[in-house]
Amino acid sequence: MPEKDCFSWTVLIDGLAKCGEVETARKIFENMPNRNLVSWNTMINGFMKAGDTNSACKLFDQMPTRNLITWNSMIGGFKLNLRFLEALEMFERMLEEEFRPTHATLVSVISAVSGLASLGTGRLIHSYIVKNGIELDGVVGTVLIEMYSKCGGIDSAVTVFRTISHKKLGHWTAIIVGLSIHGMADHALKLFLEMRRIGVKPNAITFVGVLNACSHVGLINDGYKYFNMMINEYGIKPAIEHYGCLVDILCRAGCLEEAKDIIEEMPMRPNKVIWMTLLSGARNHRNTKIGEYAAQYLIELAPETTGGYVVLSNMYAVAGEWEKVSKVREMMKKRGLRKDPGCSSIEHKGVVHNFIVGDKSHPQTKEIYSKLAEMREKLKLAGHVPDTSQVLLYIEEEEEKEAELENHSERLAIAFGLNNTEAGCPIRIMKNLRVCSDCHSVTKLLSKIYSREIIVRDNSRFHHFKDGLCSCKDFW
Repeated sequence: MPEKDCFSWTVLIDGLAKCGEVETARKIFENMPNRNLVSWNTMINGFMKAGDTNSACKLFDQMPTRNLITWNSMIGGFKLNLRFLEALEMFERMLEEEFRPTHATLVSVISAVSGLASLGTGRLIHSYIVKNGIELDGVVGTVLIEMYSKCGGIDSAVTVFRTISHKKLGHWTAIIVGLSIHGMADHALKLFLEMRRIGVKPNAITFVGVLNACSHVGLINDGYKYFNMMINEYGIKPAIEHYGCLVDILCRAGCLEEAKDIIEEMPMRPNKVIWMTLLSGARNHRNTKIGEYAAQYLIELAPETTGGYVVLSNMYAVAGEWEKVSKVREMMKKRGLRKDPGCSSIEHKGVVHNFIVGDKSHPQTKEIYSKLAEMREKLKLAGHVPDTSQVLLYIEEEEEKEAELENHSERLAIAFGLNNTEAGCPIRIMKNLRVCSDCHSVTKLLSKIYSREIIVRDNSRFHHFKDGLCSCKDFW
């Protein structure tokens, strides 16, 4: 077949794949009498964008030859489909076959590391970048800052930012967003002012970071100031994310009626994130009336979102309204919904260890529970009194409530970290749910008792516990 015919077939395959007709594209590819490297890469890319990673892998293994585009398609495809571990494994294979990664490769790989929250792996990738003299002035620098921020290494993120000689908007935005989720509002806002001073014009994403910084430390007046600055000085029309940040600022500060007014006056329809923010604020500040108002709209808008039912149930449990708790759980049962269990993870020597509430499946279970007992005694000596209102089960005996709190997943992860890391080393934990107030108080005390910095990422922010204090200033 002439080369131009092969080209035409490849263009057809690409067009079909982009239109979602990947099966038709597959049939045409299989019937091509002659294929070149471009056609193979096009089909792999089509499979990956359609979410069919298995077919992409089979095709990859059948290829007679591969080039950089092939490897980038596989690595980027795995990252796109949230198959982060496979993306890193493919990167290792690429290096073994002596292909030199491009900037596009590194962006995908670093993003995959962020998805895994694997700080150790991220440091190895960063080391590779430094050893090979790869510049950080472009997107690679931006995603490296983002990776360190998301993996709990905010100090390293700041170091990377400082070493970039020609800082672009993406670098400024990445570090401001990173500092904001770590509760370092003063540093984030200081950099924002520095950015403006040297003439770098912020964009809509930058302002999301700035507003988040205000939110995490309760700066209501500053939040309004920057919201209005965005509109009046930079002509940026607020998107739903900006209104969401404003609602979050007010909810965290307990200004629930004001947050409700913002939602009702927004020029666009509130999404489920905004209703969840109001519901969570009502739960945290024990305002059942506004919580029920938010839950009504949230469940109507997104009846399949488990989180809304769980937060509503938690709000009733904290208020001791167990009949309403039962009704919410019955509603979930009828709709086939199940609560996501609390899960905490900690990385040690390149291996991620996962724990759920009351977990006894870990090989070190005996040692972990022995450390928990030690922690309990040290906490009592330090004067800690468990906040049993955080037990969201109907348990009458106070001792049983205390035992329930002790088995929360982050405490198991902390016990593992204390047992397996050297004295003085930071302990980094990732959690899928919000940290309860009792675990927050306990972790502050443990950081002082054991002279450890304990960094916990929950579902909304990072907490840096050190010397008995938390970076969030007890505002989360």
